[in-house]
Amino acid sequence: MARRMPPRRTKSRDSARRGKKKVSPLTIAKVDFVDYKDNDMLRKFVSERAKLKTRQNTGNDEKQQRDVARAVKNAREMALIPYTNRVTSQRRERRSDDRSARADGPPPRPTAPPPGSGDEATTEELEAVESVEVVESVESVEVVETIETEATDEPAEPLEAVDEEDEEGAES
Repeated sequence: MARRMPPRRTKSRDSARRGKKKVSPLTIAKVDFVDYKDNDMLRKFVSERAKLKTRQNTGNDEKQQRDVARAVKNAREMALIPYTNRVTSQRRERRSDDRSARADGPPPRPTAPPPGSGDEATTEELEAVESVEVVESVESVEVVETIETEATDEPAEPLEAVDEEDEEGAES
């Protein structure tokens, strides 16, 4: 004989999981008119980030939800309820060993072309370029030093001569 299959369930699994339907706080308090001045009641329908909670979360029917939404909007306009609540999360502490320290200044320039480009420079060419850069930097430092010494020597002499002329003119 063939085995018999057990009878299928008549209820859907979704309705079994939902559980009991929520009852609205308006129904519990027997409120006919939702007043925008009743902050305590309106805060039950607003999330911690000041967003309106859905009907599924509050248990309101359609008309109650419309009335609550209108009352919350009026209360916000009258500055009884904030439009937004800032929620700041605690930032984790950064450790110095998590990341390496960032270098100051611009990133280093590549000394050679990318591999596979065919224009690869030899080590001799790279050393020649580096030595030219060192010579140029040393020459520029020497030029700056000579300009500074010339600038400090020249103005001192004419100023003294002018002072002497002023003193002679003041005496006569």
